[in-house]
Amino acid sequence: MDEKLREIVNQKIREALSNMDEIQDIVKSLDKSSSENDIFSYGLVVGRLYNSFYYQCRRILKRNPTKKEFSEFLKIIKLKEKEILEKLDLCRK
Repeated sequence: MDEKLREIVNQKIREALSNMDEIQDIVKSLDKSSSENDIFSYGLVVGRLYNSFYYQCRRILKRNPTKKEFSEFLKIIKLKEKEILEKLDLCRK
């Protein structure tokens, strides 16, 4: 993955982790069970990050991400999964 793109993806992860209150507000606006909220919250964070990744590929590289770049994005998300889930738990307390 392009180094600038990788740097921006990591920056977007940090931004998402610092703005969990927005995610929590969205989830609170829905009438779902606790387990549904957990899945939905995580899905919102990952969706937000995917959107940033895709947009940044288009902006920086002037093209859609390749399968290899997408695979690298997934690896980054997997590495940050625990941190994202922990942050989501902190938002509920």
